[in-house]
Amino acid sequence: MRTQPRRRTATAAAALATVLLVGACGDADLPGYGGGTGDDDATAGETATSEPTEPTEPTDEGSGDGAATSESASPSPGDEPEEPFEGGTGQATAEPGGSAMLTVTDVRVGAHDGYDRVVFDLDGEGTPGWRVEYVDEALDDGSGNPVEVDGDAVLQVAITGTAMPMDSGVTEYSGDPVDGPGTSVDQVVYRFVFEGITTAFVGVDGEPRPFRVFALEDPARVVVDVGH
Repeated sequence: MRTQPRRRTATAAAALATVLLVGACGDADLPGYGGGTGDDDATAGETATSEPTEPTEPTDEGSGDGAATSESASPSPGDEPEEPFEGGTGQATAEPGGSAMLTVTDVRVGAHDGYDRVVFDLDGEGTPGWRVEYVDEALDDGSGNPVEVDGDAVLQVAITGTAMPMDSGVTEYSGDPVDGPGTSVDQVVYRFVFEGITTAFVGVDGEPRPFRVFALEDPARVVVDVGH
């Protein structure tokens, strides 16, 4: 009859000891403290763990070398720049720089989305200038003799800052006419250098079309885009 009350006393004592032990640990050690739940605590633990981060996109500064490499590879006429075509039909001019002594080494033509591109490759010293405009007739510098060019309108390209091969030390382009794709440029006829100006004629299909002119470097190039 006495053993039963002793068991109850022992059970109560054990329960009291458990409560005291938990209290000594502090409330902050309990799961879900602060109004959260056990699941919230697990989420917080995962957040604190270092996770692999996504690679960042390269910045403009980091891509500069790549652009320079592309330029130095002498791209085809359809390469940079890739902005939408905008141009006009009036005269376009630019002055040469750096005591230019350049010689045209090649002439290339290619079709692009919205325009045909004519590229004049150059070698030598300095940067080229140009005077590009539509003319009534293709005429040779000096002699004034007519030049036969396939096309309805004639765009004259005069590259300034150029020199005779004996002065620049660069072999000049052979002078062979270059046929265009026909979307806007029918043909390009190269006429060599005369008194520091190298002239070529671009035969354009139909009426005079808008064009734009710009230079590229490494290697030096003068680019003429003629809109479709």
